[in-house]
Amino acid sequence: MTGGEPMIAPEVVALTEALRASGLHITVETAGTVFAAVACDLMSISPKLANSTPDDAKWGPVHERTRMQPDVLRRLMDAYSYQLKFVVASPEDLAEIGHVVSVLGAPAENVLLMPEGRSPEVIRERAAWLVPLCLENGYRYSPRVHVDIWGDRRGV
Repeated sequence: MTGGEPMIAPEVVALTEALRASGLHITVETAGTVFAAVACDLMSISPKLANSTPDDAKWGPVHERTRMQPDVLRRLMDAYSYQLKFVVASPEDLAEIGHVVSVLGAPAENVLLMPEGRSPEVIRERAAWLVPLCLENGYRYSPRVHVDIWGDRRGV
C-alpha cells in the first residue's frame, strides 16, 4: 500500500485486515509520521529528510515541523518487520541519515538508500556515488525501477 500516506486513510486498518484475510502479503509504505495498527508483513518507512522540505512559504514550515517523528518511527519499528528507506539527493544527506539511524538504533541492514531523481539519467548519475556510500556504511541500495521504465510520468 502506497501513494500519498496510507496510514491516514480512514479505513486503512479494515482494508489491511481484509487483505490479510485474503492471504496477501502486505507492505505498507509510510513516511512514519502517523501510527495505525494495520495488518502488515513489512513496514517500509520512508522518513523525509531535510532535502524534501518544499520551498514554499505556506507549506515549507509545516513540512519541516512535522516531517520527522522519532516516537512514531520507533513505535512502527517495534510493532512491525521494517525497512527504513531514504531518498538521497546529495552525498551531504548521509550525515542526516546517519544521525536518524543512530537515534533510532536501526541496524544498517534495515536501511535502504534510493537516489532522488525524475529521469533515468539523473538516477544513474546519483547511483554512481550512492552505491559506494551504501557499501561503505552497510546500507542497501534501492533502484527506482519505475523511473527507468516510465520516466517522470504520473499514474502509471
